[in-house]
Amino acid sequence: MSGGRAVRAGTPQEIAERALAASRADGCAVIVDESDGSHLRWAGNTVTAAGHVRDHRVTVIALADGRGGTATGVVTRHGVDGPNGTGGADGDVLTGLVRAAEYAARQGGSAEDACPLPPAGGGQGSQDWSAPPATPPAEGLGILADGLRTAIGQARAEGRLLYGYAEHGLLSSYLATTSGLRLCHVQPTGLVDLTARAEDGDATSWTGMSLSDRAPDEPPRADLAAMDLRLRTRLGWARRRADLRPGRYEVLLSPSCVADLMQHLYDAAGAKDALDGRSPFSGDGGAHGGGLRIGERVAPAGLTLSSDPGAAGLECAPFVIARSSGDTSSVFDNGLPLHPTNWIADGVLTALVQTRHTARLTGLPATPRVDNLRLDGGPGGRTLAEMVAGTERGLLLTSLWYLREVDPRSLTLTGLTRDGVYLVENGEIVGATRDFRFNESPLGVLQRTVETGRTERALPREWDDGLTRAAMPPLRVGDFTVSAVSGR
Repeated sequence: MSGGRAVRAGTPQEIAERALAASRADGCAVIVDESDGSHLRWAGNTVTAAGHVRDHRVTVIALADGRGGTATGVVTRHGVDGPNGTGGADGDVLTGLVRAAEYAARQGGSAEDACPLPPAGGGQGSQDWSAPPATPPAEGLGILADGLRTAIGQARAEGRLLYGYAEHGLLSSYLATTSGLRLCHVQPTGLVDLTARAEDGDATSWTGMSLSDRAPDEPPRADLAAMDLRLRTRLGWARRRADLRPGRYEVLLSPSCVADLMQHLYDAAGAKDALDGRSPFSGDGGAHGGGLRIGERVAPAGLTLSSDPGAAGLECAPFVIARSSGDTSSVFDNGLPLHPTNWIADGVLTALVQTRHTARLTGLPATPRVDNLRLDGGPGGRTLAEMVAGTERGLLLTSLWYLREVDPRSLTLTGLTRDGVYLVENGEIVGATRDFRFNESPLGVLQRTVETGRTERALPREWDDGLTRAAMPPLRVGDFTVSAVSGR
């Protein structure tokens, strides 16, 4: 029993309460994560791997007050169970974890992001603290596997090879602090990544979708037939080849391409980097948020980039869960409520990712990172197919790969297209081109956007392990640089 809460032995709640009770620090936060999920992999029309993985992780954050300020110690360990588990009847492992965090705090210097832990009562949107960890439905990926067998059978009959990966799971996170917070969130997450190759040539195409919009008690579902049809259509386009020379082109970016670029932009949108002059959002120190470009136009009117923990189909934790501190996160903010945030509103930069610490430096509200992202261009946007039909001449890009930062100040990236670049003339796909390298800034891409399509759920290809909760439109971008053509 702790703080008037009855908890069962061996549960995440009991582990958190015992850790807090064992703490001798000036403050303490405990995060207990229980994950349960399955995965499926296939190659060359054959399932090659399948599995079910469970994990248990405890993170203890100890706070130590000193003359110079408050220091933190953070220690994480997997497999710390209750009284009858690996922790032992006397809880030696759990107590040792707490002592290790306290030792790290005593040895460390004062933390520049030190703030009081959020008080009890501020955990808006928390799920039932007393609930047990969520368990995925018994079907697991079985329904998806049935659809995969059908798709593989058709691929074999038509001379195509399918490759891919699927995963789906639930992460149950429990947060308890000495300030009285007791918060819980269950996060579904998952994806399907599907590639097709023509057996009689080197043409390939890719598509993917997120499975993160399923309720915890719903089995993951994916329309593999529709995904496979999309790939078959693109392989048909690739039967004709089109020459491509380096230069500047109008391009149509698929929602997946846009998601990869916006992930990089979101990662670069930290207020601390901007204050230090290390990001494209750094100002001149004048009247733009104390050295930030807040209030400046950074994209065409109508474009809005936002995050909202309650967004339909993109739901995520409505409070901060920080297992470490960095420029865009702070362990002191654990439990801080998250709210809908417009990062760019109608083309104007309105917020950057800020902890309470950076908010003190900028004088602006704290706007912590939210684990989803959406780009909108207003009502009436066309689908990607409709945008293709309205293109006089340009390139259709379906996925990006190997994006790497070249210059953080301008956020210039170098990257490659992959598995599907098509030349469009007079509203028709006239053939596939070779993949190519490019150097572009996501912010520059937004600034040169001349048409924004209809926003839809999108899975970034390269960042599919980091941003499965995204909704993006296709974009028409003028003057996109193709710097070199790659080998295939």
